[in-house]
Amino acid sequence: MKYFIFRNNTIEPFFGEGAALSGYGDISLVPAEAEAFVWFYQVPFNADNAQLAAEVRTFADQFELVLERIGKDRNILAFTLEDLFPLRLADSDSAVSEAVVGFNAKLIAFAERNSNIKIVDFREFTSRYAVEQLVDWKYFFIAQMQLNPKLAREFKVWFGRKEEEIRLKRKKCLTLDLDNTLWGGILGEDGIEGIKVGGNYPGKAFRLWQEELLELSRNGVILAVCSKNNENDVLDAWEKNPFMVLRRDNFSAFEINWDDKATNLQKLANELNIGLDSFVFVDDNPTERELIRQTLPMVAVPDFPVQPYGLPSFFKFLVDNYFRIYSITDEDRNKTAQYKANAERAKEQLKFVDFEDYLRSLQIRIDIIVADGFNKERIAQMTQKTNQFNLTTKRYADVDVQRMMDEEWSIYCISVRDKFGDNGITGTVFITPEVDGLVEIDELLLSCRILGKGIEAAFVQSVMNKLHSEGVKDVKATFVPTAKNAQVADFYDRMGFKLVSEKDGVKEYRLELAGKFDIKDYYTIQYK
Repeated sequence: MKYFIFRNNTIEPFFGEGAALSGYGDISLVPAEAEAFVWFYQVPFNADNAQLAAEVRTFADQFELVLERIGKDRNILAFTLEDLFPLRLADSDSAVSEAVVGFNAKLIAFAERNSNIKIVDFREFTSRYAVEQLVDWKYFFIAQMQLNPKLAREFKVWFGRKEEEIRLKRKKCLTLDLDNTLWGGILGEDGIEGIKVGGNYPGKAFRLWQEELLELSRNGVILAVCSKNNENDVLDAWEKNPFMVLRRDNFSAFEINWDDKATNLQKLANELNIGLDSFVFVDDNPTERELIRQTLPMVAVPDFPVQPYGLPSFFKFLVDNYFRIYSITDEDRNKTAQYKANAERAKEQLKFVDFEDYLRSLQIRIDIIVADGFNKERIAQMTQKTNQFNLTTKRYADVDVQRMMDEEWSIYCISVRDKFGDNGITGTVFITPEVDGLVEIDELLLSCRILGKGIEAAFVQSVMNKLHSEGVKDVKATFVPTAKNAQVADFYDRMGFKLVSEKDGVKEYRLELAGKFDIKDYYTIQYK
């Protein structure tokens, strides 16, 4: 089963297949076969507030008992407690609301001490509806269903997005038009002083919009520009308009010219080395939006607000639907600088005729780091997001990484930097514990932004050398094909592994560690 759900009322329509349910208020069963757990208690219906508050106060103790039995190797998605039908006979009676606040505070405290607890803020869903929509008494009396089953479809969509956030999955790049999108007015007609950003409305709406976009960038979303404009005019506006919040350095890439925007989006994808399915395209012009929808259907194209006062709500829509994740890593926060540095590397390469001279000039340093409590979340995030250089495309949560660490797997990640900047943690390998001199590479992946410089080979060769020094004799490995990883179909062949079998594109390999690999001397490699 995918989930086992602890509940105190009827919730079958909201989770569907793949979920098993406890009895009402029953915490006696904790199935060993459950992949993860959901805690979904809600405030019962009871006119006696003192009795109700006392019952609510027991929920935290019940949750703690469940937590102790589950352990730390499986995720628990814990819904906050909400009073769907609050009833007070006296305004001064706050016993129930205080009990609800107390439970939610304890839930957050549990999560701070246990990384496998993920808080799901149920108010985010319930706040969309009036009390009369949340509760349908007919269904409560017939089936003891507190939450209106008519909301089940909308709940499933919302909860599906919450699952993606917990898996740290989101779009990578927000690509923006400029005129009447990033600012009000048309730069070519109104001039640098005439475009609307800051000051009175509508300029103040565009300034707030830019401030929000800047915060999005600080939290790991790549910003890019795709605009029909004169590039020099835009560069001048970014430099000289005193009210501008977003300037040239806040964008990882831009295509500012008079070519069609579908072509320019493809150029941006190539420059940033990310898939078009990672893009969200924002443009005020419905014709341009339709062009992208028709020619590049993998790009997300939301409708832009007709009036500037709609921008705050539009920004919230972008965050809720494309960019929110459960937590932000240091690598997320450094995305803009990392992708800008990649552009500088591309320019540097043009100066060299010999590719090895170019690599030597970069002064590449590769730190190979053992998985630990500080980097396990980033390692899990990479398994969820990396598709192109990914040999088996297995998806792991941080609790899975912790379990493997406890089972003494060899899990390494790499942090790569050169003279242009630090790419942070951008690759990982999972290796099973050694048995009779044999280990297996369970997962191997690298971020696309560090590819093309031989780092992947140096990483694997260095790890193989370490295994050899530890007495490992043989290494098994597997390539599992997907729609996106064709570029690594022959990676193990290139690394000297012997193909043992192949069926339906799945390749099984073996490598005898008879000696050590010679690694190019222009990489500085250090274990940490």
